[in-house]
Amino acid sequence: MRLQLENNFSNNLPADLIETNETRQVVNACFSFVNPRIPSNPKLIHASKETAELIGISKEDTESDLFVNYFSGKKLIPNSRPYSMNYAGHQFGNWAGQLGDGRAILLAEIKFNNQIHALQLKGAGSTPYSRRADGLAVLRSSIREHLCSEAMFHLGVPTTRSLSLILTGDEVLRDVMYDGNPEYEKGAIVCRVAPSFIRFGNFELFAAQNDLKTLQQLTDYTIKQHFPEVTSIGVTKYLDFFKAVADKTCEMIVHWQRVGFVHGVMNTDNMSILGLTIDYGPYGWLEDYNFNWTPNTTDNEHRRYRFENQPSIAQWNLYHLANALYPLIKEANPLEKILADFKKNYDSKYTEMMRAKLGLHQEYKEDERLIDSLEKVLQVSETDMTIFFRELSWVKKSDSAGSALATIHEAFYKPEEIKKELLKSWGRWFEKYLKRLNLETVSDADRKTKMDLVNPKYVLRNYMAQLAIDTANNEDYSILEELYELLKNPYSDQPEHEKWFAKRPDWARDKIGCSRLSCSS
Repeated sequence: MRLQLENNFSNNLPADLIETNETRQVVNACFSFVNPRIPSNPKLIHASKETAELIGISKEDTESDLFVNYFSGKKLIPNSRPYSMNYAGHQFGNWAGQLGDGRAILLAEIKFNNQIHALQLKGAGSTPYSRRADGLAVLRSSIREHLCSEAMFHLGVPTTRSLSLILTGDEVLRDVMYDGNPEYEKGAIVCRVAPSFIRFGNFELFAAQNDLKTLQQLTDYTIKQHFPEVTSIGVTKYLDFFKAVADKTCEMIVHWQRVGFVHGVMNTDNMSILGLTIDYGPYGWLEDYNFNWTPNTTDNEHRRYRFENQPSIAQWNLYHLANALYPLIKEANPLEKILADFKKNYDSKYTEMMRAKLGLHQEYKEDERLIDSLEKVLQVSETDMTIFFRELSWVKKSDSAGSALATIHEAFYKPEEIKKELLKSWGRWFEKYLKRLNLETVSDADRKTKMDLVNPKYVLRNYMAQLAIDTANNEDYSILEELYELLKNPYSDQPEHEKWFAKRPDWARDKIGCSRLSCSS
């Protein structure tokens, strides 16, 4: 296994001058050199062959001892110098100061097919940014990250990837629900892959420290390496960069809303500068179409990161990135315009996306009212988002409102509630929808084909991930493997996997890991 190292980040940006691995405040540095903790008995559970091929690693390589040693941190890749990034951030709306990679260590940047890929271990031990934590991860959270990274990619959502999931052979003490009942769990490490792991918080740190030299170095580096479309100079270069970040962030959020994904922890330190979904913690997919839902128990009171709020939180986070970049621009008005345009851009793209989900390809002014009325009626009774939109593609132009409603009947968690006024509301909506469908020129069959390309049949519901976790804890990885293969084709009918096209089972409604997740999940 030969990897071509191309360590642009660590070669071009200032390093922490102190090289001891102890928790501290780090100044005038973008990263600190640190080696992974050596695991006692690493064992490969699963490797993504697709991600391996992306970075030039063969199937045979993934089955080697060397692969396990490199991507568990037991051995260093030759000529590499691992490091952890230094960044700050706003957490749940509050300035948290320096945060950094508390349990992530970047092994190396490698070059393959003229593309740069950063390889980062999550759960490989403490770093100067670990604060009071141990820098380790458990099998439970690692399975969730490994599966979800790959599932999101195949859904067409911008995301980091996952190369491997490896048991360390060590036990890790964790208090799952922060309720004073810690238990030992199996330790594990995920190797994440992305062009870069730079976050909004990297820029916030140096602005807060008034380290404008490093801020400019980091910004110039990021533009040169990751935003080749930005070719302007001077102040305009930084404005164009900020607009490009806003546009990428907007695209990511529209995709989240399209598939019903809720991130759960949209802190500024969890926002990729490349518009990639990053840091899979207490995430989830909408089961019932509940705009107020968040999977994060830490967020139960204020629901800051609920599904409905994700677009406005993205804009809020961009506002703080704008503040960080302001010293390089020194003009507020153009930054404010980009932020205002983000909202307009998002609203336009959201309407366009919802039209596609409904099978509407022509534009009519009434469409926004149709979408709004649907979202209202969907929330009156528990209705499974994924099943509703997938089944909706079977509705025909010639249907009556009653037959159309029967088509999506399986999406209701409590079908007995669809009566009286609620039944009338659904009837009125389907009458409007059918009337609108008949303005379309495409056939029912062509419309169904197009709808099925934007409305997934399979998503990684939390109960599915929990089943994989429960069996993996007993050294049975069959469900993990089955879900990995299933989620590679989320838009395809897979008769052999039809059992996964189902509403959340009752047993999962209140089960920890299925409905309630903490930041350690």
